[in-house]
Amino acid sequence: MSLSVHRRKHRSGRSPESPDGPRAGRRRRRGEPGFVIAHRAAGGDHYDLRLEIDGVLVSWAIPKGPSPTPELKRIVRRGGDRPLQHPDGDDDVMVVDSGTYTNATRHAMGECLRRGHVSFHLRGERVRGCYALTRVREGEHETWLLLRRKDPESVPSERPPDEHPDAHNEQP
Repeated sequence: MSLSVHRRKHRSGRSPESPDGPRAGRRRRRGEPGFVIAHRAAGGDHYDLRLEIDGVLVSWAIPKGPSPTPELKRIVRRGGDRPLQHPDGDDDVMVVDSGTYTNATRHAMGECLRRGHVSFHLRGERVRGCYALTRVREGEHETWLLLRRKDPESVPSERPPDEHPDAHNEQP
């Protein structure tokens, strides 16, 4: 769905999903792009990873959420771009985490997206660390591979599993 179609379908306003929403506001630093990880129960149980790139939220659907370890990789589908002030307001959406991210490449994020490889470092309340997305199929069903890059934060923490967000509760 194109951004213009999405805007026509939804009313304007802020939601908890947007990087400028209530949870993200306290984590945002001036000039840093934001991200949101949301859990969607409707239309198939999955998570959405949304990165702020070139003034829109670029979205990927992740079946089991981002991997906490480099050993687990995810096949993800690219979704439609959404406005920064995402006015979705769906009752079936739960924000799992939000915060800021930094580009881990020397190219602009928009250029990385066009080239088919995006590398970034997430800084959220629950999800932190380096990730990479690589396009493996173009076209109508654009498919990407999401992997966790090795970094000090990729080591599983000592917290009990029930304290991890749903995206981190699966066993390898």
